[in-house]
Amino acid sequence: MLHVNDLTYRLGARLLFDQATVALPAGARVGFVGRNGAGKTTLFRILQGELAPESGGVSLPKNVRIGAVAQEAPGGPERLIDVVLAADRERTALMREAETTHDPLRRAEIETRLVDIGAHAAPARAAAILHGLGFNAEAQERPCSAFSGGWRMRVALAAVLFAEPDLLLLDEPTNYLDLEGTLWLYDYLARYPHTVLVISHDRELLDTCVDHILHLDQAKLTLYRGGYTSFDRQRREQQALQAKARMKQEAERKHLMAFVERFRAKASKARQAQSRLKRLEKMEPIAAFAESAVLPFDLPGPTRPLSPPIVAMEGAAVGYGERIVLDRLDLTLAPDDRVALLGPNGNGKSTFAKLLSGRLPAVKGEVRRSSKLDVAYFAQHQLDELRPGETPAQHVAALMPGAPEAKIRARAARMGFSGPRADTPVSSLSGGEKARLLLGLAAFGGPHLLILDEPTNHLDIDSRQMLIEAINDYPGAIVLVSHDRFLVEACADRLWLVADGTVKPFDGDLDDYKRRVLGGEASEPRGQTASGNGGQQADRRRAAAQMRVALAPLKKRLEALEARMHKLTAAIAKVDTALAAPDAFQKNPAKAAELAKMRADAAEALAKAEEEWLVVSAEVEAASG
Repeated sequence: MLHVNDLTYRLGARLLFDQATVALPAGARVGFVGRNGAGKTTLFRILQGELAPESGGVSLPKNVRIGAVAQEAPGGPERLIDVVLAADRERTALMREAETTHDPLRRAEIETRLVDIGAHAAPARAAAILHGLGFNAEAQERPCSAFSGGWRMRVALAAVLFAEPDLLLLDEPTNYLDLEGTLWLYDYLARYPHTVLVISHDRELLDTCVDHILHLDQAKLTLYRGGYTSFDRQRREQQALQAKARMKQEAERKHLMAFVERFRAKASKARQAQSRLKRLEKMEPIAAFAESAVLPFDLPGPTRPLSPPIVAMEGAAVGYGERIVLDRLDLTLAPDDRVALLGPNGNGKSTFAKLLSGRLPAVKGEVRRSSKLDVAYFAQHQLDELRPGETPAQHVAALMPGAPEAKIRARAARMGFSGPRADTPVSSLSGGEKARLLLGLAAFGGPHLLILDEPTNHLDIDSRQMLIEAINDYPGAIVLVSHDRFLVEACADRLWLVADGTVKPFDGDLDDYKRRVLGGEASEPRGQTASGNGGQQADRRRAAAQMRVALAPLKKRLEALEARMHKLTAAIAKVDTALAAPDAFQKNPAKAAELAKMRADAAEALAKAEEEWLVVSAEVEAASG
């Protein structure tokens, strides 16, 4: 279907593709992965003819139809349904011609072709796609200009899906969808009848919707069969084999060099030495895997935990003015809860988050919060609140008035901005770096409650994994809104459904919720009873929450022991440096003896701390099962 042949392309001084070659089979659903900035979107532009390669190129079958989401979302007075129907240009042209032609023979040809392409069923198909992406029947009749940019991007996505091109190019299609639209898209792409090439960092999409993974790494393209989990396993196996082969080659190289050095001068062995030198020259070095390190996220927890519950609602309602958005709210939030909010955009998730954080008051009922509750809020739209002309170090300095430069830079480094990156203007940072900075600033003071609204947008897969680890290590409460199913399943212990003008616990899992979204369940998830699947999932989530509570003191003890071990190790190293001086015992024997005793005491304390650390670690491991 698609052949990339010896493709070379540079962006300024950076080589994005270096004689890259790959062939995608017809009908394949391919996930395109690689680090941010590697050149994935550039390849899409080359495929669409927007960029010309330096050498090599791409080849496609004649008359193949390529479809991609328009960069500029539709925003005119046309109805949504009309915008989507117009994406099928052949149908649009034929129907227009059918209205004007007076040739009976041509009219018959047009009608036959319209039947062949299913033109008369097109409105129903377009409506189904729009409905799957979150537009009800009433919304489909409204003009595009009545919707915000994010919703118009959904219309653009609906249009390209409706057109069903032979090669469908999608660049992060879930970034402007909610979880409901994302679940629908998973199902749609898994059944797409033609070739798909999708750039995505969504693990669930890459595991459920594609049958190949195309990996862009070090300017080369490699195609793997299977989903992302299979690709990750294959790549790790290759890394292990390559590392083993490299070690073996290095050992052989050392052996050959040793022989050459030993016998080069001996006439009887000179020929053998020369033979080994030639072998060394012909030996192709096996390159080491160049894995760029992914920095962890810094989410400091509260210094003083609060007693439960940190938020309690009884018969509460919230809204704007006289308009009630959510009512009948009877919920409690514990200090270490992990809650994911479910529900389509527009149902009130943001309003509920504002109520939790205290940004909106309850218009009736009661909302009790701990008096010392500190809440941090992260949302993608806040990226615009970063000051483009300032650096990460300057943003951190604004939160640390009067602090010395060293402390400011140390805190910026904890967020992932060390060295020159701390002095890079925000306007020059990538989307992922801006999200990292904003998240670090939001959680700067160690809040008790962290509300995260779509935190994974702009993050690659490895960064998302680091975020998952940071969320799971965070000791405070988390309320999460995300379209990333992998993130929700990895981090959330409780699910709350925002629907029908209220918020209530959802006693099922995301598979139950997917069936609900796709029409498999009318209103409630399958297995509402404790013996059903939903009840089992709820029991597991409650058990996980209880486990976290039980482990908290042990983990705190581990952290204290690790800090003590680090401090003692540093002290021993400092004493060793002083004692290593050639004249340490000659200049001041008493001082040297004192240092030696200090070292012995520190070493004994370190041994005890390490022994206790091993005991506590075993307890944590046993408690975790």
